[in-house]
Amino acid sequence: MHELIRDITYCTVAAWLLGLVAQVARQPLLLAYLAGGFALGPMGFGFIESAESISAIAELGLIFLLFMIGLEIDLKKIASAGRCITLTALVQITGGVVLGIIFFRLCGFAIGGGKWDAIYLAVAAALSSTVIIVKVLYDKQELDTLPGRITVGVLVLQDLAVILFLAIQPNLGNLAPGILLPSLLRVILLVVVTFAVSRYVLPAVFRGVARVPELMQVGAIAWCFLIGEFGQRLHLSREMGALVAGVALSTFPYALDVTAKVISLRDFFVTLFFVAIGMQIPLPTGSLVGWVLVFAAFLVVTRIATTFTPLYLMRQGLRTSIVPALNLCQVSEFSLVVLALGAQAGHLASPATRGIVALAFTLLAVVSTFGMAKSDGLVRALIPWLKKHGLRDLDHAADDADALAGTHGHGARIVFVGFFRAASSLLEELQRHAPELIADIAVVDFSPVARDGLLERHVRVIYGDISHRETLVHAGVDKAEVLISSVPDSLLKGTTNERLVRLLRELNPTAKIIATVDVLAQAAELLDAGADYVTVPRLRQAGDLFEAVRAAREGLLDEKRAALREILRERREVLA
Repeated sequence: MHELIRDITYCTVAAWLLGLVAQVARQPLLLAYLAGGFALGPMGFGFIESAESISAIAELGLIFLLFMIGLEIDLKKIASAGRCITLTALVQITGGVVLGIIFFRLCGFAIGGGKWDAIYLAVAAALSSTVIIVKVLYDKQELDTLPGRITVGVLVLQDLAVILFLAIQPNLGNLAPGILLPSLLRVILLVVVTFAVSRYVLPAVFRGVARVPELMQVGAIAWCFLIGEFGQRLHLSREMGALVAGVALSTFPYALDVTAKVISLRDFFVTLFFVAIGMQIPLPTGSLVGWVLVFAAFLVVTRIATTFTPLYLMRQGLRTSIVPALNLCQVSEFSLVVLALGAQAGHLASPATRGIVALAFTLLAVVSTFGMAKSDGLVRALIPWLKKHGLRDLDHAADDADALAGTHGHGARIVFVGFFRAASSLLEELQRHAPELIADIAVVDFSPVARDGLLERHVRVIYGDISHRETLVHAGVDKAEVLISSVPDSLLKGTTNERLVRLLRELNPTAKIIATVDVLAQAAELLDAGADYVTVPRLRQAGDLFEAVRAAREGLLDEKRAALREILRERREVLA
């Protein structure tokens, strides 16, 4: 017992020290935890050699990690995933697993005889890292873009696929109906009982202790381990039970409060789990490093193939097809969980299998973070090359000629240069108050969603990148009377509003140019660059917030809310 406490101390200190290094180097903390575990373990400096300690630390961390993952799975998002996201995720996950099984079996990894290394490697290679992707997309302010929403949607459905895999994982060696059916019935029993208790019993319990944070926290932990033990008694696993407990808890009103209360414990147990994984990484040899590179190359190639292909075939355009594929090119932290469960079940023929995935996670976390940061430049370089080799973008779509009536935007008096939510709202206002102007409007943008919605409203669309001079010339901005740039710098790709205004002024010296800024100091710069007017959305928002505050003080907020509901009910924008 004293040795376990000592070992946990070593794990925590090593994770903290290397975490500081990772923060300075701007690398994911999970890399620091893996490195700390490797340094502490038998293959490193040997501070922790007890297999029992490593196993205990890993199991505790894994149970709590799966509970927290379950808490963060949004069933509503899974249910509301659109056709594009659902089909893409289905092709990516299924295609990745099938190709992985074939590839790793051909590489000589075990499949059969109670050892299933090829299947575990295939599943691991089909999953992407939610932690890394969401952080990078958030930093780049791309979570709310179409490629960002597709990426996150695929990640959510990957989580669902892992749950299904964990349901059959204990009986992976015998998937005969007579064996599989009782297992699935036990899973259904676990889910039904857990969700029933979480819906009809837990709300009253947590409502009673909501004012006592300590009891809320202890109650959440008790629920995690209670359902985990229930899963174990059903001959499933504590880990499966913990995951279902988290998902069930995420559906009731106190989920956010529970998550907030146990988040510090989550960080502690997650740290222990990944440090324990690091302890089990074998010493890198030439052979192991070679397999890591093979695994990483296979993952990148198949991820791009299985993500790009369905998006391209669904006519999402080259850019929207490439960016999610690049975003998803890394190993998931869930892959490490899957390999850990495989090792516990005795399904792995070689301990090197876990090492391959852990080292590939480390390698691709660094490479993919850099790749995502530079994805815009990579896409701009790839698109001309893909077009040269016969792939068609939406600007070559056969119905564009009909949509534009052969004009390509020429003759449009008002041109929207870029189209996002502000432009969508402006178009709605024009349709309501000046419908005669719609025939004089053209939009230049590369969003397939915006394009489809605009064509439905009989608005002329030029599909293209507004940062390219050729696109703007092709769109006929030199003939327009009013040019509108309503996309803020934080969302523009390959240009800024200042550079865009200078280019528009060069192409059309007489047009009235209206631009948008996020930062007040930039307004004067845009006016000096040639803009005739600059709109600052936050000033309009401040006015609306002021009216809301005043209404709240005067007891009129209910009336203001009712008026807002009426306005929202009537609007039918291109981008909701």
